[in-house]
Amino acid sequence: MSEESNYTPPKVWTWDSESGGQFAKINRPISGATHDKDLPTGKHPMQLYSLATPNGVKVTIMLEELLALGHSGAEYNAWLIKIGDGDQFGSGFVEANPNSKIPALWDRSGEKPVRVFESASILFHLAEKFGVFLPVSGPERTEVMNWVFWQMGSAPYLGGGFGHFYAYAPEKWQYPIDRFAMETKRQLDVLDRQLADKTYVAGEEYTIADMAIWPWYGQLVLGRLYDAAEFLDVESYENVMRWAKAIDARPAVQRGRMVNRTFGAPHTQLHERHDAGDFETRTQDKLEPTG
Repeated sequence: MSEESNYTPPKVWTWDSESGGQFAKINRPISGATHDKDLPTGKHPMQLYSLATPNGVKVTIMLEELLALGHSGAEYNAWLIKIGDGDQFGSGFVEANPNSKIPALWDRSGEKPVRVFESASILFHLAEKFGVFLPVSGPERTEVMNWVFWQMGSAPYLGGGFGHFYAYAPEKWQYPIDRFAMETKRQLDVLDRQLADKTYVAGEEYTIADMAIWPWYGQLVLGRLYDAAEFLDVESYENVMRWAKAIDARPAVQRGRMVNRTFGAPHTQLHERHDAGDFETRTQDKLEPTG
């Protein structure tokens, strides 16, 4: 293990593009487009540009759950954004999301297209548009919002903190791993206590709070993130594990986590989704090499 204990920050920080580990080539201290590239547009009301990271999976789960309820207005095209190739810095994507992060959505169901970015904003937009998975008013709505925003504030410590230093950093440093492992376990304990007497995170109803939290924390305890389940002793969070398995069994969730997925076993991947039948008709020759 290499520990850098005598680092003194410079008076003015400068960018070292080679020091960022696995994602050094796509992280940079400036925003905006690096190249001109229009986004494709399909025939459905919702145009999603994404990748099956936890944040992307939130939205494809929501769309599949809406379709499962019969909301045909939620039909969508899901276009693959290859963040490793820098697709998120194309001019069309930057127009959809100036922050250059997936997912981004164009809602083309009205007279004028509406851009929606940030995964929680997309969940709220769709929940309010279709009137499901979010109470209309009152304490129940506030509780759902509490947990959606809990996830938005907490998950960066799991992903950019623990996940980065444990799985992706160029070297293993004990201090950040210990620091963020401690915080991740604290967050799992928060969830475990919340779920001790509740079926779902915000109560007895399945909501966008579950859709926001499960792709991060549910998949973590199911052993799908960072190969860290044993390290974090996730089996000890029995209530989170029960909840995670219940969400995982939902057919819409199983479909949603496949969309825009380019990694893992081939049968778990659907690089782009343009019709519901794509889940049944996809074949090996439709899958692009994943490198």
